[in-house]
Amino acid sequence: MSKSVFDRCDGQQARNRAVVNGSLYMRDKVASDVLPFQIDIDATDALSAEQVATLQALEIASARTAIQSLASLATIGELDHLGGGLDLIPALTLTLALTDYEKVEYTIENAHCSIGYYSVLSSLGFVSAEKVINEFRRGIDIPGHVSWVPGGTQLNGGRLGIMIPVAVGQALAKKAVYGRDSWVICHCGDAGWISGQALNGFNGADLHNAPVTFVMHRNGIQLSGSNKQIMDKDPRPIIESLGITIIETPTLTDPAGMFQAYKKARALALEGRPSLIYPVGFQSTPQAKHTLRTFAEKFNCLPEMEAFAGERSVSLDTEIWEPGSPMSYRDVIPMIECLFLVNSLPGGKGHHDGSMKGRDEAAVLGHPMMTWTDAQTAALKALQAAPARQVVTKARPAPGSPNLPLSAEAIAKVKLPAAGANTSPRAGVEVGYAAVAEQYPESCFIVGCDLDPSTKLGKASNLLPPGHVFEMSIEEQVATLMADGLAMATDKPQLNVMSTFAAFFEGIAREGMELWRYQRNLNGINEGLNATMHLSHVGSCTGRDHFSGWALDWINLAIGYMPYLDRFYAPADARAAFIAVKDLAARYGASIIGIPRDNLPVLSKQGSDEALWKAEDEWQAVTPFRATDGAQRVILAFGAVAFVAEDAAAQLAAKGIPTDVIVINGLPLPDGFLAETFDKYTEGVVTMEDGLIGCQHSGLRGFAALVNSNASGRALPLAHIGISDPRIAPADGHMETWAHFGLTAEALVQAVESL
Repeated sequence: MSKSVFDRCDGQQARNRAVVNGSLYMRDKVASDVLPFQIDIDATDALSAEQVATLQALEIASARTAIQSLASLATIGELDHLGGGLDLIPALTLTLALTDYEKVEYTIENAHCSIGYYSVLSSLGFVSAEKVINEFRRGIDIPGHVSWVPGGTQLNGGRLGIMIPVAVGQALAKKAVYGRDSWVICHCGDAGWISGQALNGFNGADLHNAPVTFVMHRNGIQLSGSNKQIMDKDPRPIIESLGITIIETPTLTDPAGMFQAYKKARALALEGRPSLIYPVGFQSTPQAKHTLRTFAEKFNCLPEMEAFAGERSVSLDTEIWEPGSPMSYRDVIPMIECLFLVNSLPGGKGHHDGSMKGRDEAAVLGHPMMTWTDAQTAALKALQAAPARQVVTKARPAPGSPNLPLSAEAIAKVKLPAAGANTSPRAGVEVGYAAVAEQYPESCFIVGCDLDPSTKLGKASNLLPPGHVFEMSIEEQVATLMADGLAMATDKPQLNVMSTFAAFFEGIAREGMELWRYQRNLNGINEGLNATMHLSHVGSCTGRDHFSGWALDWINLAIGYMPYLDRFYAPADARAAFIAVKDLAARYGASIIGIPRDNLPVLSKQGSDEALWKAEDEWQAVTPFRATDGAQRVILAFGAVAFVAEDAAAQLAAKGIPTDVIVINGLPLPDGFLAETFDKYTEGVVTMEDGLIGCQHSGLRGFAALVNSNASGRALPLAHIGISDPRIAPADGHMETWAHFGLTAEALVQAVESL
């Protein structure tokens, strides 16, 4: 890589440090003195009048902060999802009163409603209201989507629907770690529930008895219109058919009634049953009509309703459906406009992208819905006068921190194939995971997709106690997301593995790794979670299945996630596979491991019958394999192709072209390794890998591209062996398929000779 690129990388790191150092909350640990408002739901039958007044007072404080923040944004021409943020506040305020940040936690699926989230946290004292008002969407402390801050959820929001299966995984691991008192509350919108990952997540919650409650903010409005216009379906029968108990409540704006719905959900969670709290809203009944006037009188906004409806010639006696979680709640004119939209009345607006542009901030804050009653003021003052509660929020451990190391005794019991044996690396995988599971049964979790016999996770699964193995059939996408959730149940050491065929990871299962892109640690770093994505059957050597089982892009896939990974493992034989599993279990952080299906020879040390790797060896990214006196050329063999490089080196030596072979066991490479390699092997470097390396139309990819880019600016001959055109191939065995793609010793010899 040219020096200018390295300089730019160094410059980026300097800018990263400056941003984090200039923040207030992005730290390894933050101690917060907050209002001591907590409710023991198991010991409380119903909310007292004072608790109701306190909840409402905090709601109003939060709503005022949200309005002020959007008014501040308006001064720079920006807006945000104010309507949904205000809608989120009442239920989230109650949720935070129930949260203990250990057994009971929460998350938010509709993460675009973040202004409500930050505002509630500010009302309790976790973050500064001034920072929320002046820095929301303008820095790292208070970003535009739900992100981890003190007192917040560590599940950073991204695409709609994603957090539903992640919350399920979190709840399942909490139950295993902390017992039946565990509970996860997931706030969600009325749009993301229909996504495939959400529906699969509901199924997983029922299948494995997750203590999770979903609170749906059913405001009737989506991004570009009302639910009626975009997705006119009732979520209840669909979600209920997947095994989720529906708990109906009239509205999320009534703390006392909402608490009773939470009580029912809590009782179900204690029995390991998932539920969905669904606010049905209000409409006319045979006994009474529900009209615009009814709505206006309840929310103390009759003058505004009369003026708005009158301008549009709409009678106040018009019967309506009032959503159980009104969009833009407490912001009167937008709230009325949202009500008109969901009832198909003239003048209706969605306010998904809510704004204070061109609006009178003082007038909005001066409305009775935004001001406290005497009872609410008294309740808030009493709370503020009470001794503060200290809550310490700690960042997740750094990648590479100690996790689950195998003991010397456990390693001594391991039996691995001898040098020269022809066996699948999956044999080493099976032994490795089983050894970790046997030593740490209470700390291991496995999510499978009906493929454990093939991926060789079955033996380890059989050693784990109930509640530690989750079979998800062919729901690969949601399985990866559940594995991420498992990793967020605790910061204690855990092994969280999701295994399936690599071809599925390249397609439908990628979402679990995509999640890593926006999972911010408390210290401000976006990084992968303590989860292992186990890609089995990598490359073109997948038996005689032709294209059906292939994963030709697995190296590119892993390289794409390198900023978020602790390590990427590509073992060359069964022994290397065991060492890789041992290493990934011993280290905290995100990892990807790619395992070939077909038989490969167990590699031996040069001039010896001894295996190249011993069970007790530490994992290394590179292993010198074959050395020839006077070698000025080298083959860098990535993973499974190492034995082919051994053959090529012998042929080259016979031709008088001394060539060394180095096995690449994974990434990242040691600092300085490539530069030292280039300096040593001045006559050239050849790479070889069982994956797509591109062609003249796509450009260089894979490990080949990594080496080539690092050699930029050097007068160094390079050649690369890999798969360039995957469109046609025989349905043959391993070596025949490799021969078709040019992954042969003869091709390597020609490449080295051509340098």
